Amino acid sequence: MSTIGFSEHDHASCIARAVRDVEARCEEARLQLTPVRRRVLEILLDGHRAMGAYDILDLLRREGLGSQPPVAYRALDFLVKHGFAHRIEKLNAFVACTHPGADHAPAFLICRDCSAVAEAHEARVALDESARQSGFAVESAVIELEGLCPLCQNGAGA
Repeated sequence: MSTIGFSEHDHASCIARAVRDVEARCEEARLQLTPVRRRVLEILLDGHRAMGAYDILDLLRREGLGSQPPVAYRALDFLVKHGFAHRIEKLNAFVACTHPGADHAPAFLICRDCSAVAEAHEARVALDESARQSGFAVESAVIELEGLCPLCQNGAGA
């Protein structure tokens, strides 16, 4: 299972690769990745943690990129609409997609201590197949599992 939010990795390369992927997808689809949208994406990618809109707005305000809530919400709406970020219902927060633009519906693994979030892509396959076999057409689903990430289990988390 691909759970980059909980694994050791080259974080700078991870962020750069994700931003490049989003830029390429925006160019292909003729979408405008504005400086604020790009910065919100970078903020979400920075910690692989779910963040609320007002936390993001505070960072944008400090950087001189906007001080009104619609600034953050418009950027987040764009990122979610185009598959570059996901809304975490349980936390009323957002997280960058680890597979931006890919057609997928991940389950989310949420650490209750540090708020790290990982996407579990394979988790939905069995449910989708079961629904298909029973003739049920899934239109939307949000699967969020709460627990402790590996760092928090070992007492090294936030």
